[in-house]
Amino acid sequence: MNKKDHVLNGLLLGIGLGYVLHPDGDMETLRTVAAATIPVVLGALFPDVDTDFGRHRKTLHSLPVLAVFVAYPYVFDNLHWVWVGVLTHYVLDIVGSKRGIALFHPLSDKEYGLPIGVTTVSNYATVVTIVITALELAVVWAAITYAPQYLPSGFDIAVNAL
Repeated sequence: MNKKDHVLNGLLLGIGLGYVLHPDGDMETLRTVAAATIPVVLGALFPDVDTDFGRHRKTLHSLPVLAVFVAYPYVFDNLHWVWVGVLTHYVLDIVGSKRGIALFHPLSDKEYGLPIGVTTVSNYATVVTIVITALELAVVWAAITYAPQYLPSGFDIAVNAL
């Protein structure tokens, strides 16, 4: 996906998370939207910093980088939602893009992706982004509703930080 689609994904996720976590549409919903949206968008943009240094879709598109962002709130009690943006960036690049990402870089440069994606310049890239975002929110809703015990503890920290 391109930068515009990663920003769109982050914005929609921030808003969607507010309503998934607090569906009443009250002040708590708006507080969650406000607390989540900017960090999720920043996290969704971060992996593409490797276009300016390193090797794109390798250097900052890997599980070790994601692990750092998931661990960061535990260590510094800050940036509670950024890991969600990084994770969703990976999901978009794996599911929505033809190329995929090097999940195990620097150990391996093999890129993983699904064969169903589109190119970043495709006329359908934004539609694919919206569909994937809706699916991500559906997964979060289902996890919160039916299996909250399996949510990563980083998610609990983000929700409790509100």
